[in-house]
Amino acid sequence: MELTLRGHEDRYAVEQLMLALFPEEAGTAVSTLSRGKTWITAGASLTLNGRTSQASRRIKASEESVRLRRRALQQAFYAAALPLLPGPPPWGALAGVRPTKITSKYLSEGHTPKEADKLLKNVYYVTPERRRLAVDCSQATLRAKEQLLPEDISLYVGIPFCPTRCAYCSFVSRGIGKKTELVEPYLTALTKEIRFTASLLASSGRRVRTVYIGGGTPTTLSAPQLTVLLDTLRGELDLSNCLEFTVEAGRPDTLDPEKLQVLHEHGADRISINPQSMVSSVLRASARPHRAEDIRRCYAQALDAGFRLINMDLIAGLPTDTPEGFRYSLEEVAALEPANITVHTLALKKGADLMERREGLLPPEAISGMLDFTGDTLRKLGYGPYYLYRQKYMSGSFENVGWSKPGTDCLYNIYMMEEVHTILSLGGGGMTKVNLPNGKLLRFHNPKFPEQYMTALDDTLAQKKEIFETYLSK
Repeated sequence: MELTLRGHEDRYAVEQLMLALFPEEAGTAVSTLSRGKTWITAGASLTLNGRTSQASRRIKASEESVRLRRRALQQAFYAAALPLLPGPPPWGALAGVRPTKITSKYLSEGHTPKEADKLLKNVYYVTPERRRLAVDCSQATLRAKEQLLPEDISLYVGIPFCPTRCAYCSFVSRGIGKKTELVEPYLTALTKEIRFTASLLASSGRRVRTVYIGGGTPTTLSAPQLTVLLDTLRGELDLSNCLEFTVEAGRPDTLDPEKLQVLHEHGADRISINPQSMVSSVLRASARPHRAEDIRRCYAQALDAGFRLINMDLIAGLPTDTPEGFRYSLEEVAALEPANITVHTLALKKGADLMERREGLLPPEAISGMLDFTGDTLRKLGYGPYYLYRQKYMSGSFENVGWSKPGTDCLYNIYMMEEVHTILSLGGGGMTKVNLPNGKLLRFHNPKFPEQYMTALDDTLAQKKEIFETYLSK
């Protein structure tokens, strides 16, 4: 859809909502703002498939602020869009990837969950189930924040390797297959960054509260390589105040009892074993090189190794899946009783094979039924939502939700998605997020790919030093 602005320059506020509601439709949209002595009027006119719809919202000129002006522009656009949509979108006029930041802030200001629900209903037109998800997750955020002090940070360690690339994946990672020549030099470079960062942390007065090793698939590494990595982290960093240590194990084709034992013996207390589906045909269509029985085997091995905090991922909307197949997958995973179940909605991302092929994809109404079934089923089984986020080009403009049994929330997921404190990232593809006292957030990127990361290591270390000297020192 082509967007034209008249009378204002708040393109981002309107454009993000347009992309959420009409991700690929060809049409035109005009967003206007006119000023009078008493009122400021936001208007929108949308034309799609030969139909035109218009709407307006206004605010008092004496009460104008950036927030209220942008809200009026979005509300006008949403009201004009609604007659052109097949039905009310689940997140209403909310366009951001982190809708819970609104409710978390509202609750932290002393408002009640009921008042937060009313805000989402009356201001943003969010549907009842999504309002409940947002408020529940925001309450989990406030509980997680209570465990933090101002000097606390979380640590992310990136291992950008996978055996192969799944069809829906767009993460920065190398599908290495049997070609592992990049792994050892990458680990050598990562070890240097860990040691350098550890020295900066030691003199900064910062406490590491959570550690998350992600990717890629970190368990692409061999057991000896995992041992070296974990020995380095444990030996160089002060983790005496660490609340949780997570390793994204992910794919069962990268796991065995030896690796699981290495992880557990080195203090990892949370792992993921991710089916994405328990239907063989869906796994094949998604280029997942494992079977449902491999998931059950790995889960049993993880329990034998001593893990009790295990997350399992599913994706709603995978190619060739059906509502019945997804329900079967959810019930099979829930029967294993993992601490956490994360249900993603398929997002078509640049760089993913599915973005090009788009074969066997489900309509939004089918995905809506899958997600409704998820909420009803998991709540009855004692799980509650604890974090959520949205992505661009997500099927049906829905969301990803992490569900947990009581007392088993993954704190890192909350801290990362809610951006409540600094996340320090190491390794290729990592992004450091520095939270400043004034509420602003600064982002610093490590080079994306392993080759770039190794070549530019000196620059990465120099950036780390500058981050600490400028923002994270006493």
